[in-house]
Amino acid sequence: MPVFRLDKTICTQSTITRKQAKELIKCGNVKVNGVIEKSYDRQINWDTDILEICGKQICLKRNIYIMLNKPEGVVSATEDNRFKTVIDLIPEKYMRKGLFPAGRLDKDTTGFVLITDDGDFAHRILSPKRHVTKTYIAQLDAKITDAMINEFSAGVKIGDKFQCLPAKLELAESTSIGDVGKVVICEGMYHQIKRMFKHFGANVISLKRIKIGLLDLDNNLKPGECRELTEKEIELISFRDEHYLD
Repeated sequence: MPVFRLDKTICTQSTITRKQAKELIKCGNVKVNGVIEKSYDRQINWDTDILEICGKQICLKRNIYIMLNKPEGVVSATEDNRFKTVIDLIPEKYMRKGLFPAGRLDKDTTGFVLITDDGDFAHRILSPKRHVTKTYIAQLDAKITDAMINEFSAGVKIGDKFQCLPAKLELAESTSIGDVGKVVICEGMYHQIKRMFKHFGANVISLKRIKIGLLDLDNNLKPGECRELTEKEIELISFRDEHYLD
């Protein structure tokens, strides 16, 4: 069971600094199990103790996992001097030190971004050896052909040297400006899907990630909204869809 000092607990569960935490404790703004606590080094059991800061109860947990529906124009970074970042969209109730996007979407790509402070988990799902699948919806300015579908399945060659791993492409819809394709890949190179379609002379007009591993983006989340994942969802996100090429 995780047991930590009170001041350290406050820091790890929020954006509050150690100095600010000690000042809050000193001023009587921190309660443990309903009682004001003024000892900085009081040991807190994250599984059983109830912590309140300035009247608000803090849900104690080692790590946090957040599903964000990223809107267009937002960058997948922890900070940026020019553009709003995915971290800027996280509400105060989820904010804590060390949050970062586990994997990136281009600025103009929308959809599912995982935000967490768990570096080990992020490494596991992003590791090239794991090949966790990611599913996208791509609006093209061209028709999806059998040649595209077959070459996606075999592995599209990008440039002179690199060949992508096998991916799945299927027609989702036909529109007046071009076809909409559902794409499943198991790697994440820079501008990969756009470059794969460019190989066939097709341009991606819009791109949205709708799934990571076996976990779908929550349709109830509007662009810019987010929510915390359940334990079951955390498990689903780390699995590769072994049948994605079927």
